[in-house]
Amino acid sequence: MKTRSSNKLFVLLPVLLLPGAVTAFEYDCMMEPYRVVEVKSVVNGRIETINVERSDYITAGQSLVVFEADVEKATVELARAKLDMKAELSSSRVSHGFAKRKLGRFDKLAAKGVVADYDKDEVQTEASLAELQIMQAKENKQLAELELQRALAVLNQYTVTSPIDGVVVNRFKSPGEYADAEDGPILQLAQLDPLNIEVLLPASRFGSIKPGMKAHVSPESPLNGSYTAEVKIVDQVVDASSGTFGIRLELPNPDNKLPGGLKCTVSFNDGSPDTIPRVSKAVGYVDMVEK
Repeated sequence: MKTRSSNKLFVLLPVLLLPGAVTAFEYDCMMEPYRVVEVKSVVNGRIETINVERSDYITAGQSLVVFEADVEKATVELARAKLDMKAELSSSRVSHGFAKRKLGRFDKLAAKGVVADYDKDEVQTEASLAELQIMQAKENKQLAELELQRALAVLNQYTVTSPIDGVVVNRFKSPGEYADAEDGPILQLAQLDPLNIEVLLPASRFGSIKPGMKAHVSPESPLNGSYTAEVKIVDQVVDASSGTFGIRLELPNPDNKLPGGLKCTVSFNDGSPDTIPRVSKAVGYVDMVEK
């Protein structure tokens, strides 16, 4: 009598997604800050205070680093004092008023032939000189304003402000240290709104991704959720060695909820066929028969 036993052996069968299939494929990506800024000194001096620490949130225009600037502060006060001086202009106006009144009296006397032409000419010269003194006093005041502006501009260089809204990534120096323009950075800042999403795509997708397209971005664990980003840059040169080209998307990040530096995946569900031959694995089986 013959017996028959049947066993099932499971095997993995490759399944190709044909070019005509419309599918949203996921690609690896990286979430990076929109901008990374290194804050350096534009003057040579000793750091008086650093107003931020690592991981502090900052706003554009916020004071970050202050250098010792006693001489520059004194220069500003001197320029401001010169600007506030009013005696020169006031005395010039008084002298000019007196000269005009004196000239008026001499004009009346000259008309009657009482004074000589020489005396009248002398008085006219005094009046003209008094008027020039007023002009000189006004010009000196304008120069004082310019000197004050220059002194303030120099003093402002001793205070480093933030060029962006963002977060402090690193702090490389401390108060009391000396810094100069040739030295390394004092702070490193990052702008996190929006985030740049950097992706490398296979060359077969070249031409199917356009600026303005939307995509779904999913950060790696422990963050969850899907976010909508917009394509901003599509490289026009394909790297021959890897057969890829790069794109950049922008992901709005209000309140800096998402950190930079995370890995992520991005999918383009644009309704266009993906011509990349993708292999997925399906489970099948065959019967093993014994006779």
